[in-house]
Amino acid sequence: MKFPKLRRTYCKFCKKHTEHKVGTTKKKSASSLKRGAKQRMKKRGKCTGKGNLGKLSKGALTKWKRYNKKATKKTDLRYECKECKKTHTQRKGIRVKKVEFK
Repeated sequence: MKFPKLRRTYCKFCKKHTEHKVGTTKKKSASSLKRGAKQRMKKRGKCTGKGNLGKLSKGALTKWKRYNKKATKKTDLRYECKECKKTHTQRKGIRVKKVEFK
């Protein structure tokens, strides 16, 4: 999907509408959970005696199908204000295979 390189939108730091430079960044992986979060996940499953209740486990890969995967990822757009140089993320991502800036 094509997105414009520049977009005039609201900057929460300047508190007014300004020009923003649009860009993407890589999403962090699930393994970037903090130590406390991992411990909480472990504790949550322990009390039932059934492991993590399948929250982090995956089943067998059958034939050619991708197990429990979506074909596209949600966009992760970042908007950088041209005046204050601060960056904020988009509110809601849309599913696209390829992001292109024109």
